[in-house]
Amino acid sequence: MFGLGNPGPEYALTRHNVGFQVIDLYRKQYIPRRPGKITCSAVVYRHDDFLVVKPLTYMNDSGRAVRAVVDRFGLAPEDILIVYDDLDLPLGRMRILPQGGPGTHKGMRSVLAALGTETVPRLRIGIEVENRHVDAVEFVLARFPEHEWKALVPILNRAADAVEVFRTATLDTVMNRFNRRDPDVAPPSSKAIL
Repeated sequence: MFGLGNPGPEYALTRHNVGFQVIDLYRKQYIPRRPGKITCSAVVYRHDDFLVVKPLTYMNDSGRAVRAVVDRFGLAPEDILIVYDDLDLPLGRMRILPQGGPGTHKGMRSVLAALGTETVPRLRIGIEVENRHVDAVEFVLARFPEHEWKALVPILNRAADAVEVFRTATLDTVMNRFNRRDPDVAPPSSKAIL
């Protein structure tokens, strides 16, 4: 599983770092006390035979780190999961798909170009808000205000649980369980908050 984001403290907790936030939450809930190792322009954490990866490249160059890890560990693009923020979904929504284009996301565009295929499973987390008054770049690089965190935290918990199900089940199982709009339909097993 790869969570997309920008490295560095100035980007921590920004909208564009939702992928990193899911990784941090997943690690806290499912693989505590396991340090990561820097390899292939990424920090790689292991959970049994499952890799949890934070690229250390900037978002628009995410594909370089993803490709390096995929090649280094002999992974198939259809067997990985990319987690990222998505302006094409409203805040508080989550969507898991087996393939498709990058939409407006430049990090995902980089990943698909580097892997040479659109058959890459992804978990998209909506960050768009109604009546946004700033351009996309300024918006995604800003931090979430408190009222947006209230909508986002349940989805981040749900995303971490979806990643754990992805680790042991088929993608169809993950999509059937977590693509439902009502989060109470498939309650997360975790209770963590950020």
